[in-house]
Amino acid sequence: MTIQRSLSQWLAYLESIHPTTIDMGLDRVKQVANALQIHFDSRVIIVGGTNGKGSTCALMEQALLRNGQSVGVYSSPHLLDYRERVRVNGDLPAEAAFCRAFEQVEVARGETSLTYFEFGTLAGMLMLMQANLDVVILEVGLGGRLDATNIVDNDIAVITSIGLDHQDWLGDTCEKIATEKAGIIRDAGNVVIGEPEPPVTLVEAVREKQANALWQGKQFAIEEVEQGLLLMHPNGRKIRLPDTVIPANNVATAFASLHHLGYHFDDAAIAEVVANTRLPGRRQLIASQPNTYLDVGHNPQATESLAAWLNKQSFSSLHIVIAMLKDKALAPSLAPFENFQPNWYLASTEGPRGLSAEVLGNAVPAGQSQQQFAHVVDAFHAARSKAADDALILVVGSFHTVADILALPHNILK
Repeated sequence: MTIQRSLSQWLAYLESIHPTTIDMGLDRVKQVANALQIHFDSRVIIVGGTNGKGSTCALMEQALLRNGQSVGVYSSPHLLDYRERVRVNGDLPAEAAFCRAFEQVEVARGETSLTYFEFGTLAGMLMLMQANLDVVILEVGLGGRLDATNIVDNDIAVITSIGLDHQDWLGDTCEKIATEKAGIIRDAGNVVIGEPEPPVTLVEAVREKQANALWQGKQFAIEEVEQGLLLMHPNGRKIRLPDTVIPANNVATAFASLHHLGYHFDDAAIAEVVANTRLPGRRQLIASQPNTYLDVGHNPQATESLAAWLNKQSFSSLHIVIAMLKDKALAPSLAPFENFQPNWYLASTEGPRGLSAEVLGNAVPAGQSQQQFAHVVDAFHAARSKAADDALILVVGSFHTVADILALPHNILK
């Protein structure tokens, strides 16, 4: 007999039932998945990578919906609402649907211990399985090989990028990390590699598994051109696309993946999807005078991409509001912004992975202006009060950082 709980009560319970937040391995989650008889008659796309997973999933989702397919997405983490982790035909399920799925997982697990992520992943898969969809898109949470999303077979594996992140669990080099990401590739399966400079270990893994691969820079590519993008499609077409806040490599990877699965779109459809797809917390403009952007970037590869984007923006000065978690590469993540001579507003984060503003301050490039705050909201208000109307404010560093600003009342930005 299960206890009736609200969604918030379930989430508090999920946080309490396993001794660690991350526990690498698939044995426990497979055992419960078997008890739940989780399987998909839908086509399954699994998306791994260091950066770009969320936007690649969103592009494929929107393209497939436009094409008349029924589509479900499981992704993580969420920003403001746990329900963001599951989308069914573009909509967030009701809280009651999550509670029912949690109840089923709770009964099925018996004495098997699951992490918060594993429990939620099984519930999300159960919801998507029960929705009887044409296509299910699963976003890897951490790594790939031992991630809970990797317990089901896939019709195609997508690897968006390879960079340094989560080194405590995945390894301290891109080569080691690539090996973990490659764990989602199936023997003789379809795979799309969106990383333009793949580590040798990824190349070797594709070869060993005799996978049917498309590679960015070989079978498909994309480049920035005046007033937009030029996509070199795997079928040989060159397609002009509008400019977008989504990194160009992710655009190319998404449509190469759909092509590899046999879904075809005309040029106008691709351009429309690119123009209309947005994802919260990814170069998201939330205010003007000064222009204020949010981005969840939290590793060197992400901030390098942000710096390249900033080079195309016009502003008198740059103000960076930042709070990060302690297991990140701090100095390498801040270094790409050095040439902008930004004003830094550093905030502390809380919890087991929390990082003090003081420690983060040690990673700021030498000689640059910095102020330290107890909370990111305080840092944000300070930046908004000091930045000129023609400046640019960037809030960056983690999902938690962005979520705290998104949660502010809208009228506070006017």
